[in-house]
Amino acid sequence: MSRPASSDSRLLFDLPDGPDFSMELAARGRGIWPVAGTDEAGRGPLAGPVVAAAVVLDPNNIPPGLHDSKQLSAARREALFALIMQSAFVSVASSSSRRIDVIDIRKASLDAMRRAVAGLEVAPQLVLADGRDVPPGLACEGRAVVKGDARSLSVAAASIVAKVMRDRMMARADTTFPGYGFAVHAGYATQVHRSAIEAIGPCRLHRMSFRPLRQA
Repeated sequence: MSRPASSDSRLLFDLPDGPDFSMELAARGRGIWPVAGTDEAGRGPLAGPVVAAAVVLDPNNIPPGLHDSKQLSAARREALFALIMQSAFVSVASSSSRRIDVIDIRKASLDAMRRAVAGLEVAPQLVLADGRDVPPGLACEGRAVVKGDARSLSVAAASIVAKVMRDRMMARADTTFPGYGFAVHAGYATQVHRSAIEAIGPCRLHRMSFRPLRQA
């Protein structure tokens, strides 16, 4: 059963310089293994899916340099993505813009995280979920970890996989829906993107429930 969202009260200055494997090893010491990390990419954009990844790292083969994906260059994320895919159990799921509009972005993100965990080749006994919420419906214990991508290597790995996969999806979308610049801004609310929406209108990848588009 999933635990309620963590009331994690650690202050920002208590965060480590980078993620480590201490939460995973502590769970393993209690006989709880495997441990998966899960995170999402794309909660904020005006267009495209929200993409979630779940990762179970091999404690004996953790790629060096794992960090919150937002702290890494695109080239470094791509390099680490390849290493993660070679050395870990990985699963990815997404919720479309239409689903986001129907159930809201928070629920769509958590549902994508749940499905990513369910798709792992190994069944985790504990899931470390980035943020303040545990995805509902997990088949094992879940723990919400605030700033998890800066604290847990498993969550950091999931953040990298989710970010790389979503960026690739939006680059492909740019060829199907030209004129918006999806390959450049990945659907975020840049001035270029907003201007394109004003000029040519939204496409079916746009999240019509998001405030700037509700009036489009």
